[in-house]
Amino acid sequence: MRQQLLQMSVVAFALLPVCNLPAQDAGTDSPRDRLPWHAAEADGKLRIICFGAHPDDAEFKAGGVAAMLAARGHHIKFVSTTNGDAGHFELGGATLARKRYGEVLAAAKVLGLEESQVLDIHDGELTPSLENRKTIMHLIRDWQADIVMAHRPYDYHPDHRYTGVLVQDAAFNVTIPTYGPTTPRVQLNPIVLFYSDRFTRPDAFHPDLVVSIDDVFEQKIDAIVKLESQLFEVVYNVNDDDRNRIINQIPADQQGRRAFAHARFSARDGAVANQYRDELIQRYGEQAGRAVKYAEAFEICQYGRQPTQRELKELFPSLFE
Repeated sequence: MRQQLLQMSVVAFALLPVCNLPAQDAGTDSPRDRLPWHAAEADGKLRIICFGAHPDDAEFKAGGVAAMLAARGHHIKFVSTTNGDAGHFELGGATLARKRYGEVLAAAKVLGLEESQVLDIHDGELTPSLENRKTIMHLIRDWQADIVMAHRPYDYHPDHRYTGVLVQDAAFNVTIPTYGPTTPRVQLNPIVLFYSDRFTRPDAFHPDLVVSIDDVFEQKIDAIVKLESQLFEVVYNVNDDDRNRIINQIPADQQGRRAFAHARFSARDGAVANQYRDELIQRYGEQAGRAVKYAEAFEICQYGRQPTQRELKELFPSLFE
C-alpha cells in the first residue's frame, strides 16, 4: 500500500506545472540542517537503509552490523524489495507474504531497527524497471540516507541481482533535484555498500569493510530465529522424500531451533571471518583480528560516494573499537 501511495504521488506531481514544484536548496549545508521532519535533524547520527531482495536477506547479511549501529543510536531501516510470497515449499501467495512480513517485524524489534518495510512485489518477479528504480530512489531520499546497503548485481537469484542493479541505478539520481522532485534530493551522495557473496564471475567480491560481530552475534541469532519460515521450513533443490527427511530433522522446540540457527550461522559468519582474516587483522590489530570468530563484510559500490579507509573509520568509529 505504501508503495502504491508513493507511486500515485509521483504521478500526481508530474501533472503539476514546473513553477509549482517545491523549491530545491542548491546550497551545500548538511541535510541535518534542512530536513526538520527527521528525528535525526541534529543528533549527529547516521541514517542507513539496507535493501534485501526478500524478507530475510538484509537480516542474514547485515543483521550484526545493524544491531551494533542501532545500539549506538544510529537510524537503521531494512527494506525487502519483494514480499517473499514464493519462498516456501508448501505455503505461498498472500498467506506466506503475511507470515514473512510478521517475521521481519519481529526480527527488527530484536535488532533495534527503527523501521522495516516490505514492498508489494511478488517473489521472483522483481525487474530493473524505471518504476522500480524510482521507488528505490524515493525510499533512499525519504530516509535521507548516508549509507545504502544492497546485494551485488552478480548473484544466482534474479531478485538479488536486480535489487543491486536498482540501487546502483538510483545511486546518482538521488542527488538530482529535478529528477523525481516529489522527494527532496540528498545533499551528499550516499555511500553504497554491497553485501558479501561467493560469486566470482564477472567480478568477485572485494572486502572493503570487514566487521567483527562477535559482540552482537547472539543478538543476531535471537533476531533471525524469528524468520522461522526461512530457517526451519524451507529446503530447496531436493526431491520430496529428501526434503521431508531434512525438515523432520529440524528441531520443533524453541531451544532446539535456536541451537540449529546458531550452528548454521556460526558456520556462515565464521566462514566470512576466516576468509577475510587478513583484513580483520589489518582493521583490529594482530591479536584482536585473529581472535574474531564472526564477521560481516561489505564492498564499496563504485557508483556512490567513494570514501577512503580513514573516512570509513570516521563514519563507523564504533566498529573499529
